[in-house]
Amino acid sequence: MSSTIHSVSASPVISSSPGPALFRACYAPAAARDAALADPRTLAVFGFSHGQPPCADPRWLQVPLAEHGPAQIEIWQGAGKVEHGVRDGVRWSATDAVLFGAIEMDEIDGDIESAAADSYALMSGFLTHCGFPHLLRTWNYLDAVTEGEGDQERYRRFCVGRVRGLRELDEAALPAATCIGRFDGVRRLQVYWLAAREPGLPLENPRQVSAFRYPRQYGPQSPSFSRALLPPPATGLPLLQSGTAAIVGHVSQHTGSLTEQLDETLTNLQSLVDAARLQRPALPATLGAESVLKVYVRRADDLAAIAARMAELPGAPPFIVLHAEVCRAELLVEIEGLHG
Repeated sequence: MSSTIHSVSASPVISSSPGPALFRACYAPAAARDAALADPRTLAVFGFSHGQPPCADPRWLQVPLAEHGPAQIEIWQGAGKVEHGVRDGVRWSATDAVLFGAIEMDEIDGDIESAAADSYALMSGFLTHCGFPHLLRTWNYLDAVTEGEGDQERYRRFCVGRVRGLRELDEAALPAATCIGRFDGVRRLQVYWLAAREPGLPLENPRQVSAFRYPRQYGPQSPSFSRALLPPPATGLPLLQSGTAAIVGHVSQHTGSLTEQLDETLTNLQSLVDAARLQRPALPATLGAESVLKVYVRRADDLAAIAARMAELPGAPPFIVLHAEVCRAELLVEIEGLHG
């Protein structure tokens, strides 16, 4: 049954009979954008490097991070026709089982905490009324994420604002998440997400302290996300792996060593796959062709080396390498994944 939109209290309600929905994520040349958006099954398309012409389609989002190699886009597709629109500052699209939403909010006088609080309050209100109340995965992009000293660091203020906007914090239902810094100097917070009709299963990495249990030294509000999340089977979504770096316990590892940090990060991603397979044994056992990886690299001079190492991985997982700022100054690389 195709989705329909009704207006209730000025918020969208997307109503349809829930049912199985397949999901596909892939990378493609940037020139494929318009063709992807013309496909009625397309849930979202993301661009990275500058150069794409403007596009009003709510399923298109430009995340300005310079990439290594030819310009690519990321495409998400469902199995059937996708409904989409804009309501109350939220760009959205939906299959019968999965909702994509996106918010872009300018900071006022560089106040990232308020921008985060307002964005997550808007998201929370939208989810309450849209028929997809369960948040599965979020992505957050902001300029200069590690700027500022101590508790005034922009990432720490973002974490405070995020919880203010969520209003309620259920540690048993936290979504997987990414928070990454841009280098573009534009004080605009970009937030997008996936949500479903039913809750997913948050997962933690046995090699790491849960982010929401970090000690006070990392800020007044611990980061509020799970290390990964297994979506409800009806969504057809893969394992959703959070942005993952070279952290063991809660401590950053291998300061100054790009190669060792990359290896530790990949070990952590594999640990999440192992944890997920305890709950869903049918998942592929290792990262490979059924994974889609996004690699964030702090130093521009390291992009080529990281891309070369990623290309050598067993199983040849599809990947893209982006110049971006990881949320701890000593961390040089971070990877997120869709697996399965």
